[in-house]
Amino acid sequence: MATTTVTPARTPVRASKGSTQPSRRRIFNHEMYELAFGTVYTGLVTNVLVVLCALPVVVLLLTTDPAASWPAIALVAPLCAPALVAAFEVFRAFSADGTVQPVRTFWRGYRTHWRRAAALGAMTTGLHVVVAVDVRAVWALPVGAVAIPFFVTLGVLGSLTALVAAVALPDHPTLRLRVLLRVALFAGVRRWYLTAPSLLVLGMLLSLV
Repeated sequence: MATTTVTPARTPVRASKGSTQPSRRRIFNHEMYELAFGTVYTGLVTNVLVVLCALPVVVLLLTTDPAASWPAIALVAPLCAPALVAAFEVFRAFSADGTVQPVRTFWRGYRTHWRRAAALGAMTTGLHVVVAVDVRAVWALPVGAVAIPFFVTLGVLGSLTALVAAVALPDHPTLRLRVLLRVALFAGVRRWYLTAPSLLVLGMLLSLV
């Protein structure tokens, strides 16, 4: 004779009030708000400081015709390089610590790297002036079909090298500028997929100006 076994139905067990349940993970917490506020505050203050340091260039761009006043703009353009290096110093410190005093860090980086950054800005500005003059000289000549792409490529490589060197300058304050430029050129060309978007953003900013 076959026997049948009856399995009792399972009833849901309610957790008592005193039992501990895993708390839901909060999407927005105090640390996230603090990080977001610190990022926005650091970015705004750093941008204001960069504009203040580059005020001569900004005034010339806004009050004169750049096509006519480009010698004066080229003369004061190297003053922008120390401000950019100081901004990268602020961003480096913020990425390392998460909290930073942007004003104090900016001016400390500006004083520390002023000489080498100004030399980097002067070399970059001189290169672009030479490239622009050469392109203008061969614009209507038959040789321009070959010379202009070469000059444009040279200018792009110079911009790429200067950008990577400005970013790396706060991390390598004792490295010789010639060595830094050589390494920056190699790194920028090898990691072209990272530097190309940066050059694109710089080009958009220049077009807006």
